[in-house]
Amino acid sequence: MEQFEIAFSEQANTDIQNLSNTIMYQYHAPLTAFKYLQGLLDEIKKLKTNADSYSKKQKNLFQFGYNVRRLNYKKMAIIYSVIDRTVYILRIVPSSTIIA
Repeated sequence: MEQFEIAFSEQANTDIQNLSNTIMYQYHAPLTAFKYLQGLLDEIKKLKTNADSYSKKQKNLFQFGYNVRRLNYKKMAIIYSVIDRTVYILRIVPSSTIIA
């Protein structure tokens, strides 16, 4: 089974930090923030073995660039692309913000 490397864009790191801050400070739930982000990162780690199994022909993802894919975790969409053996996590956004 082939393994992919995972790399996060600066924007994806900012998205994760903003999500964490929102849950911890706006909703006053630091434990929930920890658990939610751990689950999100665990879902991203699954891309190490199956990154190219998700469809890339979704018209609603063109706003994030060409040849991108989507993986959902709860109400968040993980937007990524696969180039050679590397998975580039581009954005982590609320699913509801993706234009249909």
